[in-house]
Amino acid sequence: MAERFDRIWHNARLALMRQDTADLGAVEDGVIAARDGRIVFAGPRADFPSDADAPQRIDCAGRWITPGLVDCHTHLVYGGNRAHEFELRLKGASYEEIARAGGGIVSTVAATRKAGEAELVAGALPRLDALIAEGVTTIEIKSGYGLDTGTEMRQLAAARALGRDRKVTVKTSFLGAHALPPEAGGDKDRYIDLVCREMLPAIAKAGLADAVDAFMEGIAFSGEQTARVFEAATALGLPVKLHADQLSNLGGAALAAQFSALSADHLEHTDAAGAAAMAKAGTVAVLLPGAFYFIRETQKPPVELFRTHGVNIALATDCNPGSSPLTSLLLAMNMGATLFRMTVAECLAGVTREGARALGVLAETGTLEVGKWCDLAIWDIERPAELVYRIGFNPLHARVWRGQ
Repeated sequence: MAERFDRIWHNARLALMRQDTADLGAVEDGVIAARDGRIVFAGPRADFPSDADAPQRIDCAGRWITPGLVDCHTHLVYGGNRAHEFELRLKGASYEEIARAGGGIVSTVAATRKAGEAELVAGALPRLDALIAEGVTTIEIKSGYGLDTGTEMRQLAAARALGRDRKVTVKTSFLGAHALPPEAGGDKDRYIDLVCREMLPAIAKAGLADAVDAFMEGIAFSGEQTARVFEAATALGLPVKLHADQLSNLGGAALAAQFSALSADHLEHTDAAGAAAMAKAGTVAVLLPGAFYFIRETQKPPVELFRTHGVNIALATDCNPGSSPLTSLLLAMNMGATLFRMTVAECLAGVTREGARALGVLAETGTLEVGKWCDLAIWDIERPAELVYRIGFNPLHARVWRGQ
């Protein structure tokens, strides 16, 4: 009896992106078959059952299929915008100067606290739609612009709502340890107590966070304060990730590795010891070229060190109102190649397989493998390098989320 599938995509070229394949895992004459939203075949047509059938057979006319894209680091939900700060920066003000003058994260906190959940969702939807239009099927969204229990929970609830409003997988990260709110009066330790004793338990109980993040930096929180947040998260069964080594090397990469973090992100100032620790812990390096470009950093993340030590590298937009108002993962790939000298294969893996790994969902998505969600991006391109090479051009032909 012939095998039946829900959908079959044929006459396609595949980039499997599996860990066990060389380079992109290219298949020239490929077929993908799905049943109940999952991939049940992905490989050469020669290996596909000749009598297989499905109600829907899609002729891809030689187009390329990659896994659906994964944006593994965003701050997509927030109130207001910071275009005024952009003007100040053009006149010579630094990121740190703006933050210390009451701008930066704290100005977004004020706008976010005023916004209801519906307003936060409405504000974020155009940003999400821009990413979806480029083939994104999985996205991480952080809180961190509330800095009080109610607003942090509202941000995370808005992020969850986005996943219901659109056909996209949303993973949430609680980033209460993002900045010090004005009412804290400069007392970072007391605020971290609030994060650990009140915010985290409430958010965990409500099931609003898939992971816990923190910003470890001179203008944010120390290693000791970050460790307290991570200990509290671990006790509640939540994995951690870290904004690390962006503006200076405070040992963030090593601290992330100490807690077996899913990822450490930014990493411009990470040293060899940090890279080695991340490799040993399996912590993914998430590079954020949008922020590097936008705030005109000069210290590049040590990509060669990560290669040498075998650290997995992901790429993301870091979409946020202050330092990376970027809603294009395709442009993030071009920046990763142009600014950081990543290869085409590294860039494509960074927004598929490694992005999924950085979110702890590699078992579910990120590669074209049997058993995973049928999350696909189908492209009008002659070769995958076009996805990294072009600037301001979107060759997406079709996007498939969970088989549809």
